Amino acid sequence: MREIFIRNEDGKKVFIEIDLHAYGYSNKYGWLFSVFIKFDALDESAEGFEEYLDVKESLIIALEHDDKAKYVGSRAVDGWSELYFYALDSKGLDSIVTNLLKDANYIYESSVVRDTKWDFHYKNLAPNELELCHIKSEKIIFLLEEEGDDLEIPRAVEHYVSFDTPTQKNKFLNSLSLEGFSFKDEISSEEFENGVALLKTHAVTREEVKKVVNELFEAIKKEQGYYEGWSTLLAQEENV
Repeated sequence: MREIFIRNEDGKKVFIEIDLHAYGYSNKYGWLFSVFIKFDALDESAEGFEEYLDVKESLIIALEHDDKAKYVGSRAVDGWSELYFYALDSKGLDSIVTNLLKDANYIYESSVVRDTKWDFHYKNLAPNELELCHIKSEKIIFLLEEEGDDLEIPRAVEHYVSFDTPTQKNKFLNSLSLEGFSFKDEISSEEFENGVALLKTHAVTREEVKKVVNELFEAIKKEQGYYEGWSTLLAQEENV
C-alpha cells in the first residue's frame, strides 16, 4: 500500500512515496538499491510526466521480478526522482536499470549498499508519528472532495486522542486550554483505551486541518498521548 506525504528538510520540500507494508520484507532483503533519475516528479504538469511514471513502474516490475527486490519508496527533491529498493543480493541490479533506461534519454545513476537494519528506510522514507496523522487526514479530505464538499465551510470536527493511563488523560483534560477545543466525550475501543473526543469548529482545507492537528499533537505529547484522527460531516449534511 503506497502512501504519499510531503516533508520539509533544511527548507526544501521533499515529496515522499512510501510502501507502509515494506517492514514485512526487512528480515529477507538486506541490500539497499537506489536509482536516481534526473526528472522533477514534483511537477505533474512537466513535459514527459506520464512517460516518467511508465518508466518508474516498468523499473519496479523488472526489479521485483522473481522477488529479486522490493520497491519500498521514492523521494522527489531538487529535480531528481530517487527510487529505493531492498534486494536479496547486489548482483545484476545495475544491468536491469541500464537495459530499461539506456533508450529513455534520462540522466541517471544507481548504487547498492548493504543495509540489513534498514537504517536508510527508517531515517529517510518512513513517516514519523505526526506525518502518519497527516496521511490519515489526507484520506478523509479526499473522500470529502469526492462527495463535492466545500472544504472552506467551517463545521464541527471531532478529534480523537488517547493515553496510556487514566492519570495522563485526566491531567490533559484538566489543563486543556487549546483555543476553540471543547471536551465532548470519553471513548474507548479495541484499539485504544483512555480515549477522549474533542470538538472544534473549523474548515477542513488541507492547510487548516494540518494547523489544527499540529497544535493538538503538540499539546497531547506533553502528556505522552496519541492522536487517533478526526471525523466530520459534509457541510451540507451538518446544515440540514
